[in-house]
Amino acid sequence: MRIYITSVFVDDQQKALDFYTGVLGFTEKHDVPLGSGARWLTVVSPEDPEGAELLLEPDGHPAVRPYKDALVGDGIPAASFQVKDVQAEFVRLSGLGVTFTQQPLEAGPVTTAVFDDTCGNLIQIVTPV
Repeated sequence: MRIYITSVFVDDQQKALDFYTGVLGFTEKHDVPLGSGARWLTVVSPEDPEGAELLLEPDGHPAVRPYKDALVGDGIPAASFQVKDVQAEFVRLSGLGVTFTQQPLEAGPVTTAVFDDTCGNLIQIVTPV
């Protein structure tokens, strides 16, 4: 068994695609119109193009907004991405205007940082120590 797809709820799929590809560096995998303006929109890591996909899922369901607001309010990331060097990625993303809610922090066996994805989520980056 392996992870095939996971999702983050986004408030604007095009804005999310622009951020996740243009800023974070993911690659678009699927973009399938579903009607009503929604799309089956996934991105993958360019380091593993056949690996797990991240679905940029519309947050239109009534339960999603309170869920996202509660996570952000409590500082809880919606997803976590592994990077080679959190500090270097922090510097790179900060230079691109990304807003961090947690600067790089060593926490036991990992170094983490948390940023706002501009689409209603906090995202954690992590490097195992």
